[in-house]
Amino acid sequence: MDLLQVQNVSKTYGTHAALDDVSLTVPQGSVYGLLGPNGAGKTTLIRIINHITAPDNGQVIFDGHQLTQDDVAYIGYLPEERGLYKKMKVGEQAVFFARLKGLSRADAIRELKVWFERFGISDWWNRKVEELSKGMAQKVQFIVTVLHRPKLLIFDEPFSGFDPINANLLRDEILRLKDEGATVIFSTHNMSSVEEICDNITLINAGHNILTGNVEEIRREFTRGRYSLTFTGDAAKLSNALSPMLKEYSLVPGTAGRLCLDMHLAEGTALRDIIACANDTVEIASINEALASMNDIFIKAVEASNAR
Repeated sequence: MDLLQVQNVSKTYGTHAALDDVSLTVPQGSVYGLLGPNGAGKTTLIRIINHITAPDNGQVIFDGHQLTQDDVAYIGYLPEERGLYKKMKVGEQAVFFARLKGLSRADAIRELKVWFERFGISDWWNRKVEELSKGMAQKVQFIVTVLHRPKLLIFDEPFSGFDPINANLLRDEILRLKDEGATVIFSTHNMSSVEEICDNITLINAGHNILTGNVEEIRREFTRGRYSLTFTGDAAKLSNALSPMLKEYSLVPGTAGRLCLDMHLAEGTALRDIIACANDTVEIASINEALASMNDIFIKAVEASNAR
């Protein structure tokens, strides 16, 4: 079942088309990556989904009906540009935001105490917000975003400013929320985190949807014809022998004194031809399919879109 459907949405500001006929479908209980370069239209789409602004054309279907202002109560949104009232105490401010989400004061305090303990910030309950580090402030903002257990969570660059340990903590919490039934839209430039937590993605460029699908299927599609060959021997001789059969290749250091040739086979070249030629040239240690990274896919898809 799909929780959210964006259907042929367009939005123009003056002469600038922020979104042009964009469609996507977010399955319930999934983590959905919303990707794109700066200025691609991601924030505009997020604002439309949050009912902050309206599309010029198209519609948004939420939980089986056209999105209304009332649906905002079932959406938790953590924007990239965040802010807390610096002079308020941390716990007091968290309770304030929880009350805005419809929780009673008693329920808010009980739930917040659990989350503060989980995130290791219990000792900061009575400290002023201005005393928080950026990372701790982001933890508080994450907590108040998810506290009321909304059906849809939207995180815009949630790992920004976090060290690796706290980034892992946040990643695990996002996956736990998904396991508990939440649906997550995750907007980021961190492609490694997309590989780790996203089920599906949409890549927007210049207001257009240029790539949509399951993360693993997209990576395999871009992987087709790409292999990594580990060997010992004369690298220049191997490169010269194989280059007529390759679209592109690069040599990188391997392990145990070996070298690794990352290659993309030319159209019509069979892997067995590569292996036979390499066997005549060097000593092969291994050859494996090289699964494309989301970072490479992002760059290639955007470059191809810009070239049209």
